[in-house]
Amino acid sequence: MNTSRRIAPSAIRSHAPRILLVLALAALGALLCAWLVPAETRAVADHLIGFPDSDAQAHQARPRVLAGLCFLPALAAFFYSLGGTLDRYITRQFLGIFAICISALFMIWLLVDLSDKVSEFRESDHILLTIGSFYGNRLPAVLLLLLPYTLLLALLYSLGKLSTNHEIIAIIQSGRGIFRITFPLIIAGFFFTLFCLGINYHWAPVAEGRKDDILNEAAGRPETEATQVLYRNPRYGRLWMIGAFPADYQKGEPLRNVEVTTTDPTRRLVSRLSASHARWDRDSRQWTFENPLLSRFSPGVPPVFEKNEGPLVIDSWPETPWQLIKPGLSPEYLGIPDLNTWLQTNASHPSFADAAPYLTQWHYRWALPFTCLITVLLATPLAIHFSRRGAGGGIFLAVCLSALMLLLSNIVIAFGEAGILPPFAAAWLPNLGFTLLAAYLFHRRIAGRPIYRTLLKFLPAGS
Repeated sequence: MNTSRRIAPSAIRSHAPRILLVLALAALGALLCAWLVPAETRAVADHLIGFPDSDAQAHQARPRVLAGLCFLPALAAFFYSLGGTLDRYITRQFLGIFAICISALFMIWLLVDLSDKVSEFRESDHILLTIGSFYGNRLPAVLLLLLPYTLLLALLYSLGKLSTNHEIIAIIQSGRGIFRITFPLIIAGFFFTLFCLGINYHWAPVAEGRKDDILNEAAGRPETEATQVLYRNPRYGRLWMIGAFPADYQKGEPLRNVEVTTTDPTRRLVSRLSASHARWDRDSRQWTFENPLLSRFSPGVPPVFEKNEGPLVIDSWPETPWQLIKPGLSPEYLGIPDLNTWLQTNASHPSFADAAPYLTQWHYRWALPFTCLITVLLATPLAIHFSRRGAGGGIFLAVCLSALMLLLSNIVIAFGEAGILPPFAAAWLPNLGFTLLAAYLFHRRIAGRPIYRTLLKFLPAGS
């Protein structure tokens, strides 16, 4: 009885740091939720009021996805606490190098990008505030870009160091296989994939699309969401041509240089309305055209031009600004909710809007985050080596294969957007191919067979 009493406090003390880590990260996640989720909920509500034809369920999921991202570090810490001593040791070695790599890569990217845009920042009256806002908004997109490279470098260094110090061999001699040794790193890759899935749901693509708006706002130039937008409403025979959408069009800012052409069912021209500005009131659902010029056309007679002295108000047109702008938005800057809305509205009119780029990007939103997990699966067997000769070859192959995967992903996505490949295949084919290759490399490493020499056999003789 006395022995058990002495052991219990010791066990509690040994687990206390891990328990405190989980609780601290959970508290931090709760604070982030209290700060970010209400603002995101208000943003979703404002969007749905202005644009009721949006995919409401997908947009309403945004606060829940954001809340999940806030608590993801606490969940990862919980899994870390469940691991054994060797699992936690390998994880700490990896995370230490990962922190250094992500900081170094981000600083390099920041210096390169800052030197490229410094002339635009100088146009702002508040340079530091503009720089902070610009890179703060772009942070999700930057993390999505840098994470695969960071994981590759961290894995190559941490596992390479463990191999060079013969720690991998010592762990194997204790009874653990290669897969069991690297299992904590695969779990880490899974958590990074979940993180990328979350930010790629909406915030990363939207942030990348807003970078020019932030610079325009800082320089005092009018912010533009899209230019030269064309929208056809086949039901009512109306063709909208909008010169420019302001960035705050959803808050009532007027559209600029608007022309609306109406045709009858036989495609005969009926009227054309031109205006310098067009404003939509989301409460009354009325369109107000400023400086309007209305042209009416009839067969066999000259057109009749009508110019109003004041604004022209029309309350019978059901179009909303969101409907109009969707064909003018670049698919690579749309998140899952906006892509859902675009596809639901325009995919049924292939003659007017090509759905292939939008459908390809929709699949790519889900496929791209798995690059993190596949990078881990590719790099792990190649980073482990049991001789000095194998170190350089494995690192070289890991870098080449990871770069090839990212390059092929971009090429295949272009094929999907062009309609050469089905959208699903364009988004997922590189992931499938390199996952199979990673499984083969793991098999070779677990079997104790050389990987570098095996792959060299695929090269032409004498190379």
